[in-house]
Amino acid sequence: MENNMLNEMDRVDPNLRDEMLAELFLDQVINDFKKMKILKEIDHSLKNKDKEAFLRLTEELKSVIC
Repeated sequence: MENNMLNEMDRVDPNLRDEMLAELFLDQVINDFKKMKILKEIDHSLKNKDKEAFLRLTEELKSVIC
């Protein structure tokens, strides 16, 4: 799938391609940051035995992963 995407990107205007790649990169970085933040909060909820926060955060994590 990634090869197909890269082949399609070769046909796109170089400026637009760079913009698209930058946007994909930033989206990935933001998503990774959100996941790490939620995982730290989950660890904290486990440490504090806060079941309600744990359940809420695991649902939030699921929405970020998908």
